[in-house]
Amino acid sequence: MQSSNTKQFKLRRAAQLAFVVVLAGFGTAVRAQSSVTLYGLIDTAVRYTTHANAAGGDKLQLANGGLSESNWGMLGAEDLGGGNRAILQLESRFFPNSGMSDPGYPFFNTAYVGLQSSTLGRLTLGRQTNPLADAVLKTYVSASWLPTVYQFRPEVAMAQGVWASNMAKYIARWQDVTVELSYAFGGQAGAFGVGSQIGASITYIPQWPLRLAAGYLDSRDAVNGSAHFKAWTAGAAYTFAETTVNFGWAMNRQDAGFVGNFPNGPFTAAQLTALKFNTFSSREMFFGGVSQQVGDNTHFSANVWRTLQDGKAQSGDGNATQFQLLADYDLSRATSVYAEADYSLYRGGLVGAQLQGFVGMSAAASTTQLGMMVGLRHMF
Repeated sequence: MQSSNTKQFKLRRAAQLAFVVVLAGFGTAVRAQSSVTLYGLIDTAVRYTTHANAAGGDKLQLANGGLSESNWGMLGAEDLGGGNRAILQLESRFFPNSGMSDPGYPFFNTAYVGLQSSTLGRLTLGRQTNPLADAVLKTYVSASWLPTVYQFRPEVAMAQGVWASNMAKYIARWQDVTVELSYAFGGQAGAFGVGSQIGASITYIPQWPLRLAAGYLDSRDAVNGSAHFKAWTAGAAYTFAETTVNFGWAMNRQDAGFVGNFPNGPFTAAQLTALKFNTFSSREMFFGGVSQQVGDNTHFSANVWRTLQDGKAQSGDGNATQFQLLADYDLSRATSVYAEADYSLYRGGLVGAQLQGFVGMSAAASTTQLGMMVGLRHMF
């Protein structure tokens, strides 16, 4: 027979083991309520571009991006109970051809924390995409299957930089309708509102094929607080079988005193001047396209953009017409290969302007520009 001391020892060990198991189970349950997901995308291409500098020279390069911008990031969420969650996102964009961070953006181009409720909507604080850009990206953006803002997507140039810092954004959804409201703080002492931005959008995305959206932005100059830069957009997309047709309109208007000193935007006033972004009083774009999915792995797309510009001076008047063809094939769920060609006609004040939508590309130094690329994309 076992002694009483041996029995007591075994009972204590059993109790200790049970306690450890309970603690482990409790810890697992707590950890299950929160999660952090690492994600990313690497996309690069060999690109040929004509009229890539003032001398009219052509360029052959390993591009710093392809049909998508390379990035890595983290998504976090914690279940607070009652249908409520704390959320966060950090995302950095980089050039795979050099390993450098994209100099056009902060190291973390997206950086926000917020709360999301199943009944009250979603509130996020930090650097994030503006409501106008969200409206386009969710509905009638060209080649909508592609992840992220990619190199040749000219409608992106009409979204006031897409991202804004110091932003509070609220999103509410009622069945098929989503409304977004935002305010980016100017943060200047004694000058409330100077350098700020307000935004709003509405999207209608039902279960059936039609998608509709409209958006508005108003940014105030950080030096001349009475000067505004306003943007509007509206458009639609319709999908039938494996074909999607999209059409959009966007308008940008700058007051005469707006010099582009907007601290919440992605670029400095000097960079915007170099891109001819401060030379117009109004810039209007119409765009549309057709995308076709073939089987489970192949996409084709044809797109066109027409831009009309009134300059702050007569020399800024101009217009542009841009065309694009692309094909994208999925080797797997994570890896794709693609080929793309674009051709642009620029006139007047739009010669040399950055209309491709991706600041890393060379703006045309002539009235025409041809670009072609083949590339590889991997997502994780």
